[in-house]
Amino acid sequence: MISDQWHKSTYSQGGATNCVECRAADTRVHVRDTQNRSAGYLSFSPDEWSAFLADVQAGDL
Repeated sequence: MISDQWHKSTYSQGGATNCVECRAADTRVHVRDTQNRSAGYLSFSPDEWSAFLADVQAGDL
């Protein structure tokens, strides 16, 4: 079951125009552009999402 609750990044405060939102599904993580919600979303497995977050936190991206 997909959650209807999208969560905006905590880095998206202060009028930033490069915001993203995420929501968790049973087996996927969905990510969309806050400024262009009608364009759809990207879908990642939990392992893919965790690897992406680890790379961001490590400064590799």
